[in-house]
Amino acid sequence: MKPLLVGVIHLPPLPGSPRASLPARSIAQSAATDAAALVDARFDAVIVENFGDAPFFATRVPAITVAAMTVCVAEVLRATEGRLAVGVNVLRNDGESAIAVAAATGASFVRINVLSGARVTDQGVVEGRAAETMRLRRALGAEGVEVWADVDVKHSAPLGASSSIDQEVHDVVERGLASAVLVTGEGTGKAVDEQKLARVARAAGGARVLVASGATIDALPHLARSAGGVIVGTALRVGDRPGGPIDRARAAEFAHAFRAAYGVSDA
Repeated sequence: MKPLLVGVIHLPPLPGSPRASLPARSIAQSAATDAAALVDARFDAVIVENFGDAPFFATRVPAITVAAMTVCVAEVLRATEGRLAVGVNVLRNDGESAIAVAAATGASFVRINVLSGARVTDQGVVEGRAAETMRLRRALGAEGVEVWADVDVKHSAPLGASSSIDQEVHDVVERGLASAVLVTGEGTGKAVDEQKLARVARAAGGARVLVASGATIDALPHLARSAGGVIVGTALRVGDRPGGPIDRARAAEFAHAFRAAYGVSDA
């Protein structure tokens, strides 16, 4: 499989969230600018997520959030013109809304933090809803929308006795029907444990494995040993601070380093 370099657009607080100050149309236009920066840097994909909406709902988000996300994703798709794949992540764990946004806009994939099992988070207990999510995907005729699922996801702890990471990978791929497995550190921007990453890669079978937090330029050669690509957000921002717009120079520098680490032509 071709290595994937995936950027993250951190949307500011959307209408209806506690710190909202901008209309959805303005946010969507800024998201399009971020997406253009990733296109110019030759990223392969981008995830649009409602990063600024904290505190997050554990499960279903309000209708205004779904509407605003749809506007933003549609604008990103318009701006990128098919030059990179576009994904949707509705935080904290609204996979059904993410599928709906993807189906309505033509996005290629969704990210779901807890697809299988249950985790204790700052939103309380978050439970996987793979059955509902996958049936909605089928009902909407959106089987082409890939589901990317985290294991041992950041900002969480297992509920009760934890199963092995190998079993968790098996559950999200074989029972949850995920197309890709995402590995994170303990929090946003935190590095991934390389031993855990290697175990996930061995357990994933034919599913793609992506590092989904803490990817830095210096870490890329090490991550390339086990991961089929990286999802990067924090390292694309000035000062390595999550949120805010993508810095074009940092995106280009990261993409160049990624292609070198993964042996992909930079031509």
